[in-house]
Amino acid sequence: MNWLSLFSDPNTQWILMGSMLLGLSSGVIGSFAYLRKQSLMGDALSHAALPGVCLAYMVTGTKSIFFFLIGAIIAGILATVAIGYITRNSRIKQDSALGIILTVFFGVGIVLLTQIQHSNSGNQSGLDKFLFGHAASMVKLDVYTIAGISAVLVALCFLFFKEFKLLSFDSGFAKGIGMPTVLLDQFMMLLIVTAVVIGIQAVGVVLMAALLITPAVAARYWTEKLHVMVILAGLFGAFSGFAGTVVSSMVNNLPTGPLIVLSATVLFVISVLVAPNRGVLAKTRLRFSVKNEHKTFTNQQVKEKSL
Repeated sequence: MNWLSLFSDPNTQWILMGSMLLGLSSGVIGSFAYLRKQSLMGDALSHAALPGVCLAYMVTGTKSIFFFLIGAIIAGILATVAIGYITRNSRIKQDSALGIILTVFFGVGIVLLTQIQHSNSGNQSGLDKFLFGHAASMVKLDVYTIAGISAVLVALCFLFFKEFKLLSFDSGFAKGIGMPTVLLDQFMMLLIVTAVVIGIQAVGVVLMAALLITPAVAARYWTEKLHVMVILAGLFGAFSGFAGTVVSSMVNNLPTGPLIVLSATVLFVISVLVAPNRGVLAKTRLRFSVKNEHKTFTNQQVKEKSL
C-alpha cells in the first residue's frame, strides 16, 4: 500500500484521526499522573475499567462508548475509594493496595467477559477486542466521540493547570492554602478513567496505561518546565497514534494498539539517548568534558610544581 492510497482511504482516515486525538489527550493527562508518581494508578484504573465496561454491555446490550464511559467511571470511582480505604485503614502501602485492586478488578472483568462470550450475544459482542484494542473497528461516530471527549479532557487540563501543577509538586502547601486537594485528586482520577475508556477500543485496557505514561516520561527528558512538558507529551502521544496507525495500515495482520504503544516506546528510547540535558549522550559528553578539564588542571599543577 502506497502513501497516497493510505491517506485517501476513509476508514484509515478515521482510525488515524481517532488514534492521534487519543494519544494527544492521554499524553497531556498522563503528565500529571507521572509527576504525582501515580503511574501505577493509571494502570489500576485502566484494568478497573474492564468490569465497568462489561457490566455496561450486560445492562444495555449495546457497544456504546457513552454507556461504557458511565460503567467505567463507576468502576474507577469504586477502585479509587477502595485503594484509599485500604491505605488509610491498614498497614498496606499505596503501591500494594494498587496491585491488589488492579488484579481483583481485572479478574472480575475477565469473569464477566467470559460470561458474555458464553451468552447468546457473546459472539457478536466483540468485547474481547477491548483487552488489546481493535482500532480497525472504529467508525466515523467513534472518532467524533473520541474527538469530543479528547477536546474536553485537554481543555480541562489547561483550565485547571495551576491547580494540577500545585497538587503535583506540593500537595501539602495546596492543602494549607485551602485548596480542595481531595476533590482535585478525585477529579484527576476521573479524567484518567475517561481517557482510558475512550482508548479501550483502539489500544485496549491492558496497554492503555502505557499510552498514558510513556509520552509523559519521554517529554520529561526534554524540558524542566511543566507547560512545555505537557505540550510535548501531547505531541508525542499524537505522533505515536499516527505512527502506529500508519505502520499497521501498511503491513498486514499487525495490530494497531500495540504498535501505537511501541511507537511511544521508540520515542522514549530516543529521548533517553539524545535529550539535550538529561539524555545518555549529553551526560556522557559532560562526564568526558569534566574528566578532561580535571586532567588538564592536574597536568598544569604538576608542571607548576616541577618549575
